[in-house]
Amino acid sequence: MSSPSRNQHIRENGKLILDQEARAIHLIAERLDENFSSAVELLALCQGKIIISGMGKSGIIAQKIAATMSSTGSTALFLHPADAAHGDLGIVDPDDVVICLSKSGTTEELNFIIPALRQIGASIIAMTGNKRSFLAQNADITLDTGIEKEACPYDLAPTTSTTAMLAMGDALAISLMQQKNFTQRDFALTHPKGSLGRRLTVKVSDIMAKGNAVPLVAESASVTDLILEMTSKRYGVSAVVKSNGVLCGIFTDGDLRRLVQSGREFLSLSAGSVMTANPKTVSTSTMAKECLDILETWRITQLLVCDDEQHPVGMVHIHDLITLGL
Repeated sequence: MSSPSRNQHIRENGKLILDQEARAIHLIAERLDENFSSAVELLALCQGKIIISGMGKSGIIAQKIAATMSSTGSTALFLHPADAAHGDLGIVDPDDVVICLSKSGTTEELNFIIPALRQIGASIIAMTGNKRSFLAQNADITLDTGIEKEACPYDLAPTTSTTAMLAMGDALAISLMQQKNFTQRDFALTHPKGSLGRRLTVKVSDIMAKGNAVPLVAESASVTDLILEMTSKRYGVSAVVKSNGVLCGIFTDGDLRRLVQSGREFLSLSAGSVMTANPKTVSTSTMAKECLDILETWRITQLLVCDDEQHPVGMVHIHDLITLGL
């Protein structure tokens, strides 16, 4: 087991590393110039794809930037420079923008494909710490991600440099997202499995019970029939409809308890005489999140779903929404 003094030393060393990487991001932010705004504008006007490339650790950062851009409204993908030199350059079109990541700007595999990218006609954005490098000199726009030194004690392992590239990539992606007016709903469409996606894309019609699963009786039905219908379905309620099928009320387990407590003879009464009129309803186009808000606001557990003519066509229970992850 480590001694307290050793643990303290490890924590202090970790803090120094984090401070160093934070300082690198602060410095590239201070050096941010018109090249950044030009890069965002070029990406916003791109009629093709955004292709991001890099070798080694820079390549891993390139993949993350491509993933972030893809999820925030831009068609972006990662291209391995070595694979590009052996045929994968075929995915690059003249309308594309290629972002190349290299700390030194002298990465052999990356620089080897630069002339080919030029011949294809794609625009090139360089992200490098060496503005005099071959990559920087042959790019349309160069973003400075230069650092003082790596967090690695030997100044070898890519650490601070990749942090700087990642932060610059995030700045590009989010600035581009804002330029495109990418909304929460747009985000939800690219993240349908996430909780936000479910909240903003799932409609009542996607989750409601329908057909014979919806408890339903005519207003002329007896309370006995009403109770049988209510208890035969899983909702603890029943819709009550007029002869033309239009909703006129609802009968709940709460209504039944109150009838029992009243001491009245009620089994022979009609459903229309014991129902609650004008119940809360939603339409098939109501969003699931809005449905949940109604249930929580009125402290009820289920809602009838009606069409435009107020015919009951479905039922939503709060458990359906909880199961959905809302």
